[in-house]
Amino acid sequence: MSATPEPTPARLRAIPSRLIAGVAAVADRLVNERLAAADARKWHFAVLTALAEDGAASQAELSRRTGIYRSDMVAVLNELGDAAYVRRAADPADRRRNVITLTAEGRRRREHLDGLVTDAQRELLAPLDPDERSELTRLLTVLTEHHRPGHPDPRDPK
Repeated sequence: MSATPEPTPARLRAIPSRLIAGVAAVADRLVNERLAAADARKWHFAVLTALAEDGAASQAELSRRTGIYRSDMVAVLNELGDAAYVRRAADPADRRRNVITLTAEGRRRREHLDGLVTDAQRELLAPLDPDERSELTRLLTVLTEHHRPGHPDPRDPK
């Protein structure tokens, strides 16, 4: 019996979904570690980024933009609100609904977290040159868009 572990079977090394899942697990770990060191989570970054890029939104709209379940969004907004990164206010057009805005402190926090996420991406993609990184991102975007619910494939001849 050999002391060195047997390599993963060739068939398993050639299954794209298995490779994507493996890299996704590494990516998730790298991002989570970086954010946790700053007392943050991926959902914090997602909400702060959505507000920074697209402006104020209702809780339901933020849920749609970020993919965070509505029931989980309340807890995320509570955490961000307690830290003064976001502000909730009743919507003047519909008092039953809250509008969430990014504070100046939230904008600074988002920039800091963005740097941490960028560092994690750099580590994840270290073996690739810049052109390969761009191509990987392009291909992953094609796959993501193709499998997004209700999104027609532009290459579909219908």
